[in-house]
Amino acid sequence: MRVVQSRLFKNRIKKFSKSQKSELDNVIRLLLKHPDSGNQKKGDLKGAFVYKFKIKNSLFLIAYRFSESLLELIVIGEHENYYRNLKSYIKNI
Repeated sequence: MRVVQSRLFKNRIKKFSKSQKSELDNVIRLLLKHPDSGNQKKGDLKGAFVYKFKIKNSLFLIAYRFSESLLELIVIGEHENYYRNLKSYIKNI
């Protein structure tokens, strides 16, 4: 399965430390093995899945879409304004 990152996703992970990126890599490997492990969203966010995980003491959310051959990483961030940003990104695609 091929992994593709959105521009917004790439910009957010640039600010992560090495240990945070290592934890994120573990989460992405998990999503590659079990892409349906996140919660599927409805309404305006239809088609997107959101997976919640912790890095140190912070709760992060990662939004993604998948098909048989592609895992598209859309947005990563903490809960504050997360769904608002995800909704605006999906509308602009």
